[in-house]
Amino acid sequence: MGLYTPVLVLAALAAGFAIFSILTSLFVGPKRYNRAKLDSYECGIEPTPQPVGGGRFPVKYYLVAMLFIVFDIEIAFLYPFAVHLDAMRAFGLVEMALFVATVFVAYVYVWRRGGLEWD
Repeated sequence: MGLYTPVLVLAALAAGFAIFSILTSLFVGPKRYNRAKLDSYECGIEPTPQPVGGGRFPVKYYLVAMLFIVFDIEIAFLYPFAVHLDAMRAFGLVEMALFVATVFVAYVYVWRRGGLEWD
C-alpha cells in the first residue's frame, strides 16, 4: 500500500482543487444574468427557431465526419510506420504501400461521387 500513497495523495489534491475551484466560482463570481448572456452563441447571427425534437442533421454532415475519421486513422497508422521504417525494410514498405493504395482508392471514390463538395 505504501507504493500507492503518492498516487492517492495526488488524486486527493486534484479532487480538492477541483471542488475548491467550483465552489469559489459559485460564491465569488458575478450573478448578473440577462437575455444576451443566457442566449446561445451563434456568431452574431440571431438563432433560428428549432423544432422540439432538435431537428435532423443533413446526411452530408455525417459523411464528412466519417471521412475525417478514415483519414485521421490513416495518419495514426502512418506515424509508427515512419518511425520504424528501417526495422521493417521491404516488407513494411510493401504493406504500407498497399494500405495507402487502399485509402487512395477510397479517396478517389469519394471525390468522384462528390463527397468533398461543400455546396
